Amino acid sequence: MRYVPVGAGIGLALCALALQGPAAAADDSELRISPRNGAPGSTVTVSTTACGSDVTYGKGTAGGDEFHLFDDNHTGVLTGHFRIPGDAASGDHDVVVKCPPSIKITDTVAVERSRPTGGVHAGFGPAAVGENKPTLLGGAVLAVTAGGVLLMRRHRSVRR
Repeated sequence: MRYVPVGAGIGLALCALALQGPAAAADDSELRISPRNGAPGSTVTVSTTACGSDVTYGKGTAGGDEFHLFDDNHTGVLTGHFRIPGDAASGDHDVVVKCPPSIKITDTVAVERSRPTGGVHAGFGPAAVGENKPTLLGGAVLAVTAGGVLLMRRHRSVRR
């Protein structure tokens, strides 16, 4: 029975290594995306050598939009550009490149929407006319509750 935790630990380590295998194979897709993380509206460059040295043209799709890849004066390197749509949601989006005769390469680009800056409007500060009623009502409820708790504690201590 002493060997069960050791065996379970070894099994978990082997499973973790096995799960990393497909991820490592996906990185060898010969599809280079720069930058890997982009904001909506930014331009992304895609290049590949997977089509071969005799191919001078390829097509790609990203987020439903098509773009073209052309030979960029380097033997066997096709390069293209696309713009991340302004309404793209945060997360990973597929980039698919196809070139003749029947080569298809898929990878992803991560879209990161900008995070808001500044303070959060929490109801404090200058109030518009008629906008401070919920704040006053909440303050009154809090004051009455605190007063009731204090009175109950005071009466409890007097009775002892």
